[in-house]
Amino acid sequence: MTLIEFLLEYDTAGDPMTGLKWSRRTTAKIAIALTDFGVVVSANTVARLLHQMGYSLRVNHKQLATSHSPDRNDQFRYLFDLRDQFQRQGIPIISVDTKKRELVGPFKNAGARWDLAPRRVNDHDFRSDATGVAIPYGIYDVLANRGSVMVGVSHDTPAFAAHAIAHWWDQEGSLRYPRARRLLILGDTGGSNGYRCRAWKTELQSQLADSRGLTLTIAHYPTGASKWNPIEHRLFSEISKNWAGEPLDSYQKILRFIRSTKTKTGLAVTAHLDRHNYPTGIAPTPEQLQVLKVKPHEILPRWNYTISPNL
Repeated sequence: MTLIEFLLEYDTAGDPMTGLKWSRRTTAKIAIALTDFGVVVSANTVARLLHQMGYSLRVNHKQLATSHSPDRNDQFRYLFDLRDQFQRQGIPIISVDTKKRELVGPFKNAGARWDLAPRRVNDHDFRSDATGVAIPYGIYDVLANRGSVMVGVSHDTPAFAAHAIAHWWDQEGSLRYPRARRLLILGDTGGSNGYRCRAWKTELQSQLADSRGLTLTIAHYPTGASKWNPIEHRLFSEISKNWAGEPLDSYQKILRFIRSTKTKTGLAVTAHLDRHNYPTGIAPTPEQLQVLKVKPHEILPRWNYTISPNL
């Protein structure tokens, strides 16, 4: 990791589809921060280095009709403190999310590739023409710079998400962090791992806290701020670039492209296919809610909470 990357570690966002990255800090502020490390450069030099690292200078586009929470900045500060605390203690930190669902078959995939002739694909993306659907749920290990993707074939549900994390822990996390009994999970506010979803909490309780004996700290990025979730620009964007312009016409090809995703910074990715059926609309049972051992944090408790195992 370069010095600039270290300074921008918690201030970087990115597009999971195009790979573009941007920062909340200006080049002048970055240049000032570098002087604390004995590096004296101009703002123009910082701009040139950022461009080489994949950052882009962008203007604001008035295209979003939405609002964000007044607690947004407070949550970002708390996320920074949590990540710093867990990282200093060597406790594993994972960033999780579901990548865009893909139709499996001869369909157009965004992007271009060098080839002798264009690939012929269907002129319409009809679900009835697809072999199936691919639902990639990703786990990005922040400390190790490693990714793991579970490709589902049915629905993106809390049970599927929790199973993907439990599988990662069994296959990678427990081996990488053999002494760890705590885990920090960073996620979005919506989807299968949304903070309002009771099934997300009960599935974490049963599949990770109770069965693996892990104490889970969960922190959600504010509404409308998923782009700051590390998995978006450190894992998903790299996968999108790797299979850009390539029709995803089989599950084997999808897994192969995910597994072959690498970066100059050392990212490596594993991928697995989950053929289980995960029905939608299943609410937690009274028994599951009764044994749910969740403790909201004092700071923004709706977005930050800890789930402990039932001993």
